[in-house]
Amino acid sequence: MYVDTSTLKRGTKTYTRYLLRTSFREEGKVKHKTIANLSSCTAEEIAAIKFALKHKHDLTALGSLKDAEISLEKRIGAVWTVNIIAERLGIKKVLGTGHQGKLALLQIISRLIGQGSRLSTVRFAKRHAVCEILGINKLDENDLYKNLSWLSEHQETIEQALFKVRFHDTVPTLFLYDVTSSYLEGTCNELANWGYNRDKKRGKMQIVVGLLVGPDGMPVAIRVFEGNTNDPKTVSEQIRILKEGFGVKDVTLIGDRGMIKGPQIELLPDDFRYVTAITKPQIRKMLREKVLQYELFAERVCEIAVDGIRYILRRNPMRALQMAETREGKFAAIITAAEKQTRYLADHPRADAVKALEKVRVKIKKLKADKWLAATEEGRVIRISKDEAALAEVSQLDGCYVIKSNVCKQNADAQVLHDRYCDLETVERIFRTFKTTHLELRPIYVRKKGSTCGHAFVVMLALLVQRELERLWSDLDITVEEGINELAAIHTQKIRLGKSAVDNIPIPNEIGIQLLKTAGITLPSVFPHKSVNVHTKKKLQSGRKRKRLQDFK
Repeated sequence: MYVDTSTLKRGTKTYTRYLLRTSFREEGKVKHKTIANLSSCTAEEIAAIKFALKHKHDLTALGSLKDAEISLEKRIGAVWTVNIIAERLGIKKVLGTGHQGKLALLQIISRLIGQGSRLSTVRFAKRHAVCEILGINKLDENDLYKNLSWLSEHQETIEQALFKVRFHDTVPTLFLYDVTSSYLEGTCNELANWGYNRDKKRGKMQIVVGLLVGPDGMPVAIRVFEGNTNDPKTVSEQIRILKEGFGVKDVTLIGDRGMIKGPQIELLPDDFRYVTAITKPQIRKMLREKVLQYELFAERVCEIAVDGIRYILRRNPMRALQMAETREGKFAAIITAAEKQTRYLADHPRADAVKALEKVRVKIKKLKADKWLAATEEGRVIRISKDEAALAEVSQLDGCYVIKSNVCKQNADAQVLHDRYCDLETVERIFRTFKTTHLELRPIYVRKKGSTCGHAFVVMLALLVQRELERLWSDLDITVEEGINELAAIHTQKIRLGKSAVDNIPIPNEIGIQLLKTAGITLPSVFPHKSVNVHTKKKLQSGRKRKRLQDFK
């Protein structure tokens, strides 16, 4: 290992660069590898590193180790790893080398390692060497709010560039699309509104998030809509992205039964195909009209064609068993409720039997079992009766579903269409990672539309890195979150001996070595010390100033 020095003269100016390099032999040839760029180090630091390398086999030449001061500095392992993965995926390239691109990458790294608000991201930068690695000299929370707006403004350009990096000249034609909602703790977000809340959070306004996923199961675009936007109304935006943004032709768009309906199908361009499903009421109607036959629902897929539209029928026996067990569980819960009310009436002679009966009927309705269960009261005893005919009708389509598509048979057979529709589970898994594990789309600490869209875009880009780490570490008995936490424990060490100092990176523990080796990443042995101005703004006291800060966010 040695310090490589090079001097370049341009006009009257002289530029000197210092690289920490190592040499090795490969197939009989001497090759060199750059470990770190030391150009930002002071002359004293360069001299100290050269002196240390010169005497690495005889440390006594450096002086007494008792006089050395060793202190832990910032964490580096996780930041270094995520930065390298982002570079491999092309994310770093498409964001650019400008100041805003570096800030965007900082937010992606922070989202993976230490989730939170923009204020917590600044505190994250105080503990981790992210600014030093990315080359950011100054940082406060206002810089990050501005960066969210920048990301929102340049989102389509970045998505298009990343699309080309991922797929090159082979343009895919198969895309999955689904939406989710995310509730808000406050009411000041510009996109906040009341709507169908998938999080089952009553009394909370929300936003709607639409995610477009490529055939590799990774997202290519994300959009945020107002909280009261119906799912089908978001489809037209995805069509625009595919046609205008990505220039995709002969597209097959896959969406669930609530997404791609009749009106959306009619608006699809001529070169667009769809794969969706129909609802249970639509299935019952087609059974009544003899268009479908119940006998066609089997464990193996079955296909019929009606007016040029293909219908793929299947009955999932495992799902049917689950639904039957759920129904039996509801029945048992209602029986228990009826017995409880009966005992209460027996213990309290003056209690009103009508009110006790009503409580059981409310329970039945709440569990959506009123079509096949009924409660009656006789002699202050509440009895539950099951309508077997109604139950047979309700359970007839347990595990049954019908996929609808206009993709021609030459391009995909029935099994392929069925499997591609089932791939929507990939999008559901992404949403779970977004909202309930690791990346934490919520809580949303911003209020302006641009900041909200930028925040969602950061989460999407962070997911690409998360999935790549998941792939690399798939054979290890560790989650991505656990692996990142393990690497985050690696600190730089400032070793000061007299007037000389160097930032050393110690050898990780066994788990850290395994994580880095599996990911194909090597940490530098030393790291140039750099002073970065990272701070949070003082709390604003006046209402006018606080209002200006809210407008800024």
